[in-house]
Amino acid sequence: MPLGSRPGQPEPGPRLRELKETVRALLGLDDDTAVMVRQLGCTEPDCPPLETVVAVLPMEGEARRWTLHRPADRITEAGLRAALLAPEQHD
Repeated sequence: MPLGSRPGQPEPGPRLRELKETVRALLGLDDDTAVMVRQLGCTEPDCPPLETVVAVLPMEGEARRWTLHRPADRITEAGLRAALLAPEQHD
């Protein structure tokens, strides 16, 4: 069982691993920065049934999180780049 896994927890599929590596490359992250990509059921009204959540957790500094309202298999590199590199919105 891989380090950090829990019994009964499925390992990420190849597409999620590919997206994780793409995030790491697009943001120029070092090996000490954790990147998590998860596909979750969306519970918000008018939301597609699946959404993909990307989280970047550096050893120092603030964590960042993006939610893409589509399943992982429908996320292109260009779409991921646009989401990750878009100016942050502050309310």
